Amino acid sequence: MTTSKKIFFFGEDHLTAGLALGLTRGTIQGQISEKARKKIRASYEVVARIVEMGKPVYGINTGFGPLCTTKISKSETKILQNNILQSHSVGVGQPIATEMAKLMLVLKAHSLAKGFSGIAEATLDRIIWHIDNDAIPIVPSQGSVGASGDLAPLSHLFLPLIGLGRVRYIRKLISTDQLHRIYGLEPLELGPKEGLALINGTQFIAAHAVMAIDKMHACLTHADIIGAMMIEGLQGSVKPFYNELHKLRPFKGNGHVASRIRFLLEDSEIMQDHIDCERVQDPYSLRCIPQVHGASRNAWLHLKELLEIELNSVTDNPIIINEELTISGGNFHGQPLAMALDYACLAASELGNISDRRIYLALEGNSPGVPKLLMKDTGINSGYMILQYTTAALASENKGLCFPASADSIPTSLGQEDHVSMGSISGRKALQVLENVEKILAIELLTAAQAFEFRKPMKSGVLLDEVHKTIRKKVAFADKDRVFSDDIEKGIEMIKDRTIILSVEKTMKRHNLKMESPFEEEFEKY
Repeated sequence: MTTSKKIFFFGEDHLTAGLALGLTRGTIQGQISEKARKKIRASYEVVARIVEMGKPVYGINTGFGPLCTTKISKSETKILQNNILQSHSVGVGQPIATEMAKLMLVLKAHSLAKGFSGIAEATLDRIIWHIDNDAIPIVPSQGSVGASGDLAPLSHLFLPLIGLGRVRYIRKLISTDQLHRIYGLEPLELGPKEGLALINGTQFIAAHAVMAIDKMHACLTHADIIGAMMIEGLQGSVKPFYNELHKLRPFKGNGHVASRIRFLLEDSEIMQDHIDCERVQDPYSLRCIPQVHGASRNAWLHLKELLEIELNSVTDNPIIINEELTISGGNFHGQPLAMALDYACLAASELGNISDRRIYLALEGNSPGVPKLLMKDTGINSGYMILQYTTAALASENKGLCFPASADSIPTSLGQEDHVSMGSISGRKALQVLENVEKILAIELLTAAQAFEFRKPMKSGVLLDEVHKTIRKKVAFADKDRVFSDDIEKGIEMIKDRTIILSVEKTMKRHNLKMESPFEEEFEKY
């Protein structure tokens, strides 16, 4: 029996990062209702009448950028739209991931379907055809300055509409011409303003932000789970996570993280074993997990809130309000997301930074029962020493990537575009940092599991015990040196496919447990 997919109505329903990923990954079906089609047709007809009347309107019957005062004749308006896609296709560098390019199509379809862009129904239907048939254009990663939107990547994204460019189809790279022959399709003839509507917008930046929201959320969740396991392995105190403390400095992220750590440490024999020990306080990398992880969560929440506004906005130019009012404004400027992505980039880097410090702490041998370098027989064995070299290198690389791209602006378009956001670089850097953080967390996962092992036969609570068993299915305890890069690769795989998060979720369901935090909705839903 087949089950019908959830339907999302482009241009009408409220889009979130999670829904955008669902549309991209095929778990949700995108459609355009008749109500939205009426708005789309009305906007297209307004553009047609403007051309007919001959009144100069930017991008409809004028040139672009510094050529905005150059009048274009009625007969040339269609040629102009094809030319703009070709002339602006100047991207360089490695192509972005196919999933990212498909996500860009989804985000553009939603924005255009709102009916303020003068796009033709047939053009929007062809975009949705590409989404539904997984015929995804090849888009270079470099070349956008993030104002007039993402001109270069969006131009490449839509070359297939006019029969040009290449697509990835059934895991093969083919020309658009080959794709059209397979399906008996013809290139579209773009109407006035359509080319400009397609390539103006922030969908490259926004797609990177969607991916960053998803990847960073997983990193934040992993960091809490692994941090809790490290607290147990090194016999840290639970007091820094008490609600009484965090009520006195009520940042949402801090409180949320403290609640989660307390929950993960509940009913732990390991924690009970040293409740009356003589140690007064832990190093900051354990004691300040709520403050550091919490600050990164606050940055994530800020990006989520701004991104949701952007996903449901119209970001091309000019905007067709009605026949009397078309506005050539700046909704395509990427600054709102550029700055938030730079903030998220820094916040992600700090997750890796404190994780590296916990790894170093685990190697010092200052916690009773846990040997130096996490191995009893050292000298002939180096133990886990060199794994921390890798996390130090990754953490340092991330610090270099934290310089905010949005702090820069280089004028383009002969000075017409005299302030640009560089938001595309903000997005690319944020994802680079997050990929490095995944690797750092994978190494902390291995070191925390190794430290945790030395607490046996004592048990943790049901959640972390299950996490430890899950790790041990992939990576064995190390009592002597081996090729640790193999372990690290398995750790990275567990982080990327979210094995550890799934283990916690399944255990909670099996034992009917619920994580209690007053900020659950804000931090766990996107």
